[in-house]
Amino acid sequence: MQKSEVESLLAEKLGLTKIAARDLLNVILDQMTLEMSRGNRISLPGFGVFEVRAFAPRTGRNPQTGEPIEIPAGHNVQFKPGKGLKDLVAQSLAQ
Repeated sequence: MQKSEVESLLAEKLGLTKIAARDLLNVILDQMTLEMSRGNRISLPGFGVFEVRAFAPRTGRNPQTGEPIEIPAGHNVQFKPGKGLKDLVAQSLAQ
């Protein structure tokens, strides 16, 4: 599903114009991005948790040459699905 499809679905479900739905989605995504850029956790019960995690520096390999390279420490966003989402996906895909 693409962002434009989510916007159309929001417009239909909430009785909004497509422009209002796009603005609503952008506000939500902007706020989530801002919170994660501050290192904050976002918990959406039944759906999941978005969390910023730090990772340590490590040695990797250049896939073309096999040469070792240093990968610096950094941060990454991780998503952990909630029980409701996990159960629904497992049930839907089992059919």
